[in-house]
Amino acid sequence: MTAGYALKRALDYGLAAAGLLACAPAMAAIAVAIKIDSPGRVFYVQERLGRGGRTFRLLKFRTMRDAPIRYNPDGSTRIDPADDRVTRVGRYLRGAADELPQLINILRGEMSIVGPRPDMASQRHLYTAEEERKLAALPGITSLAIVRGRTEIPWKERVAIDMQYIERWSLWLDARIVAQTLAMPLGLHLFDFGDVLER
Repeated sequence: MTAGYALKRALDYGLAAAGLLACAPAMAAIAVAIKIDSPGRVFYVQERLGRGGRTFRLLKFRTMRDAPIRYNPDGSTRIDPADDRVTRVGRYLRGAADELPQLINILRGEMSIVGPRPDMASQRHLYTAEEERKLAALPGITSLAIVRGRTEIPWKERVAIDMQYIERWSLWLDARIVAQTLAMPLGLHLFDFGDVLER
């Protein structure tokens, strides 16, 4: 393990622990709101691909009613904001607060603050041999693809961006991705990441 990667993991654990403590009251309120709004569990648990292709149980606050997964033509599972499966509370949570339980995944050693977003285990057969390299890194709560366009980017393009992140990783890149993630709700564009992405 390189010194840079060891520092990244130490930051992951420290920030995840601090984040859970700071967000505990808000997370408790969200859990109550979900239970009041619609029947079902508070957490949505899904098998995702982790580092080395090992699967893990990704945690999210439930934002949708129970229904079969719908795949888009490009192999993605992105959800239209107007999708009738999304609950009333879920409309406010999706894309930000619903990811908070993944701080637990970080403390379990399954995820990182920044890394490629984890695909579903059922999507692995869509990878080319080259794209399997995406599985060399721990998946992240936020990612380079997210700050470049979230789910509006076609799935295959997101996989390509994830691979470029892995190839050009640095602590400075992670810091910029975190800063841009925090700036997104304010509509701010801090970085274009042109030094990372191939034109």
